[in-house]
Amino acid sequence: MTATPERDMAAYWDRAGRVWVEHQALLDRIMAPIAEAVVDAAGPVNGERVLDVGCGSGATTFAAAWRTGPEGHAVGVDISGALVELARRRAGEDGIEGVEFLLADAQVHAFETPFDAIVSRFGVMFFPDPVAAFANLRRAIKPGGRLAFAAWRSPEENPLSLVPLKAAAPFLPSMPAFEKDAPGRFAFADPERVRTILEASGWRDIQIAPLDVASPLTADELMTMSLRVGPLNPILKDADAALRGKVAAAVKEALEPYVTKGVAEMTSACWLVTAEG
Repeated sequence: MTATPERDMAAYWDRAGRVWVEHQALLDRIMAPIAEAVVDAAGPVNGERVLDVGCGSGATTFAAAWRTGPEGHAVGVDISGALVELARRRAGEDGIEGVEFLLADAQVHAFETPFDAIVSRFGVMFFPDPVAAFANLRRAIKPGGRLAFAAWRSPEENPLSLVPLKAAAPFLPSMPAFEKDAPGRFAFADPERVRTILEASGWRDIQIAPLDVASPLTADELMTMSLRVGPLNPILKDADAALRGKVAAAVKEALEPYVTKGVAEMTSACWLVTAEG
């Protein structure tokens, strides 16, 4: 089977999704204020239908569902089977009504019933064709419907994303590069690129504002995020124990200046983007 960007991204999230399932509680805690900011910006109210793009394990979908109430409906969509399975399980275990989770690619999926609002907590930077994806999402929304999402600003504004990579570089043959125009965590770092994509896909009244959220981590949690959740994970997954040990020691040493009394006062530097369909 010929590799395509869509298949590459599905394969990436098949693996990454299992890692996110393992660390769901930590990730949800760090990102909870960002999810709340996104849902606040979209402003869903009782009885509305909301779509959560790249819903992961469901935290933002659940936050939207609380706003739409028993007469509304919140739908989460993700391409990671592991994350969708966890989201469905959490909804059942917690008795959360009015939610639904789809295993689908939001770039091409034909959503049958239009939505009043679309939200996303870091779920829209991975589209292989972002203009096509946002055009598809615009077709999924009612006229005048609202879009709100969070995306990371630059790596330089999120320095703790760079420190582990720089510390590990001497021990590894190659390192991942953050390509500003390619799908990935920092794909929407340039606000003008975001605006161009949204305008090209038919959105209007586009607003892009900085969102800075305090995300404190313990030293152990910072190491988990650096080695298990971040871009070093796929590089180290097949490495031998000796190499993993060297990288872990180097990363720990490099992160020590950022930890005071066992806590790293990390700030998540994001964009909060809103638009109308």
